[in-house]
Amino acid sequence: MLSLDDSPTDEGAPVVMFTNPGIESFDPFDTYPQTRLPRPHVQRLIQHFLSHITFQYYPLDLDIMSNPFVVSWWPLALADPALFHVSLQTASLDVELRAQKGFTNSEILMADCVSLVRQKLDDPLAALQDATMDTVVTLAAIECGKGNTDLSAMHIDGVKRLVQLRGGINSVKSVSPLTARMVAWVSMIVMQSPQFPTQDDYGCGHGISPIPQWYKATNNIHSATTTTLDIPLLDPEITDVLCRLHNLFDSSQYVLTSTDLHDLTLFVVHRLLLWSPQPQMNNFLCDLTASGIVRHALVLYLLMIQGPTYFSHARLQYATALKLQAQLEHTWYTMLHSYSSLAIWLLSVGMASSDGAVEAQWFAAQAQTAAEALNLQFWDDVVILLREMVWLDSRTAEPLFQRKWDNIFVLPHT
Repeated sequence: MLSLDDSPTDEGAPVVMFTNPGIESFDPFDTYPQTRLPRPHVQRLIQHFLSHITFQYYPLDLDIMSNPFVVSWWPLALADPALFHVSLQTASLDVELRAQKGFTNSEILMADCVSLVRQKLDDPLAALQDATMDTVVTLAAIECGKGNTDLSAMHIDGVKRLVQLRGGINSVKSVSPLTARMVAWVSMIVMQSPQFPTQDDYGCGHGISPIPQWYKATNNIHSATTTTLDIPLLDPEITDVLCRLHNLFDSSQYVLTSTDLHDLTLFVVHRLLLWSPQPQMNNFLCDLTASGIVRHALVLYLLMIQGPTYFSHARLQYATALKLQAQLEHTWYTMLHSYSSLAIWLLSVGMASSDGAVEAQWFAAQAQTAAEALNLQFWDDVVILLREMVWLDSRTAEPLFQRKWDNIFVLPHT
């Protein structure tokens, strides 16, 4: 647990004690690597990292006894100067951004961190350590946040080479799940496209692997296409993803932890963004326009139910919402009369994912037209249709969806 002793130490800073079952108690103020910053300031940054940054990076687990940045990342940082410096830098950037008085301390930590990383990369063994990969991918996220896209891309290219030398992203995950998840996710967010492949449906390959429940969610997957789900004839790969997610979220037989949800999102978003239409047979023509629409909506929905993790995905979400709007503009109304549940789900995802952007007004206007056409008057009317597609009772996303529809229901009829 994290506890604060209000009595001042000799340095005038509170003591943070980190205790976890199976790990000896230790005072990070007495064991951390040296930095060029004053000791009291370092102690305050440690406290800020442990009490705030860890949960900003991984809000899927708000328990200090199990959050991976507390129980896995931080002990590693205490033993690795480069990772320690970049961890402090994340805390320092947050503190200095709030204070609006410049980034002097963060720049010192950045310079020293880069120097330490270069030393590690000169050592073939140290270069392949989890801590090195954690440090490099965090540097990529920091540079991306500062708008230094070339530097950020350089760091991503470097960490990808390290992953390759380790035998692939799935091999890294078998040793360090947190490292593999963060490297894959941040690389995709920074570059705005997947940087690692996924495994196939048989678990073959060195790419990102699905969760075990993914394989189990194939029950009735073929009969759950046009007969059970209100959808057109989509590309088989898009149909497969849609039906598996429907089964996973709709059935009480599948229990998903927050880690499962993260791994599922990581795998499916990569698979969807890597999708390319396959050549079609003349007697089996899929609706590729609808396939592309569903693809982008599924990506958006998964981003929303997971929420920001490690690093903001707002740029990817906004770019994907723009694509969804462009695809729906000339198709949604026709779709409404043939596949009403799908149309309502697509408009709902568009409204929620574009929240705060001007595009949200377009989605809301179409949703109002759809509500009047289908005589939808309450949120309960809408959620019944959403559950027919892909819907998870999510404390992250559901309130936003409901608020969007409640706003529509109070508008005067057009």
